[in-house]
Amino acid sequence: MNRIAVVVPAHDEQALLPGCLASVLDSLRHLPVRSEVIVVADDCRDATAAVAERLGVVVLTVRARNVGRARAAGMAYALRDGPQGLWLATTDADSRVPRRWGGWQLRHARAGTDLLVGTVRVTDWAPRATPVRDRYEARYRQGLTGAGHRHVHGANLGCAATAYERLGGFADLRHGEDHDLVERGRRQAMRVVADAGCAVRTSARRHGRAPHGFAGYLDALETDLRPPTVESGRMPCGGCTVA
Repeated sequence: MNRIAVVVPAHDEQALLPGCLASVLDSLRHLPVRSEVIVVADDCRDATAAVAERLGVVVLTVRARNVGRARAAGMAYALRDGPQGLWLATTDADSRVPRRWGGWQLRHARAGTDLLVGTVRVTDWAPRATPVRDRYEARYRQGLTGAGHRHVHGANLGCAATAYERLGGFADLRHGEDHDLVERGRRQAMRVVADAGCAVRTSARRHGRAPHGFAGYLDALETDLRPPTVESGRMPCGGCTVA
């Protein structure tokens, strides 16, 4: 591998995007290969595109309001000179990658990985209640195994460009495009590596950008933790009723 491209889809992300891009650029700075960062500003009503341009990255503008289509647009641009020698990586605009992330991606690329599936961690739980954090972290630990993990995140994903093309790229999905790509790779017996050794820091914000995305998952956990309510004379006691 002698090239790496990082795609960041972004919908109204002017506040969090600078931190994301600073972390990505820092992780790529000393790699011994050519690199570029591509922000796909998707149906933005704020200064997302201008913020990205000021930081010197490639900016594409789409009107899809669809994270699968936005990621695919960024990947298509990265592939403009063909797939040979190219590694494709992606993260999310509300996330920050560690400094060693670029090198970690490149090591897997050079080791022959087709699809690299990483993990995430949340460091700021201020927008969420403590029980939500505890439930999330307990469930997340259950997905960690001795051999790797069972999680999939668009915030921490990599793919050999040749494998990406064989899979037909990201599907036109408003959510779950990351799971879909990885599942297709597994069905085709590609070398899918789940490595929990380089977690990306992500946001616990309440207002996510993709329906049923990470914020939606945390919302569902919060809903599950709410005490049942009494409605129409029925009590939350396993089917008992009050006279």
